[in-house]
Amino acid sequence: MEKSIHKVVFRDTVCKQDEENVRNIVASTGFFSQEEIDIAVELVTERLEKGLASGYHFIFAEVENRTVGYTCFGPIPATKLSYDLYWIAVHANMRGSGIGKKLMTESEKAIAGLGGNRVYIETSGRDQYIPTRQFYLTCDYTEAAVLDDFYAPGDAKYLYLKVLE
Repeated sequence: MEKSIHKVVFRDTVCKQDEENVRNIVASTGFFSQEEIDIAVELVTERLEKGLASGYHFIFAEVENRTVGYTCFGPIPATKLSYDLYWIAVHANMRGSGIGKKLMTESEKAIAGLGGNRVYIETSGRDQYIPTRQFYLTCDYTEAAVLDDFYAPGDAKYLYLKVLE
C-alpha cells in the first residue's frame, strides 16, 4: 500500500548539502556498508568539484523542502547511447510512497534528453535485494545477465536493461 505523498519536487542541480543528504538517504536503507555509503557521497563530491565533466548526473526528490531520494547516472565510457544508473535510493521512512518509481521515470527522461537510449543497472544477488530486483522488473527492466559469485562467493551480480523509446 502506497503512502500518501502531497507533492514531490525534482531537481537536477547539485549543492554542497547533497553530500549529507545522500549519506542520510543511503545509510537509512540499511542495505549498504560504510564503504558503499562513502562511495555514494564521493560521487556527489566529484560532481561538485568537476561539474558535468565528472560524468555524473543526479536527480533529487524533495518533499516539503526535504531531500528524500535521489538517483545518480551517467554515460558508459566508450559507448554511444548507453547509460548506467549507479544509484537509486529513497529514505527508509518514505519507502512505499511511489517516489522510487517517480525518480526512475525522471531519470529515464533525463537520460533520453541527453541522447541515451539504453539504461543498465546492476545489483546484488543477496536475498535482501529481492525487493530491489523486483522493483527493477516492475519498472520494465529486463534481467540481462547474472554473474555468479561476482561480489563475493554466493553473491551474484544481476544486470538489468531497459531500452528507452
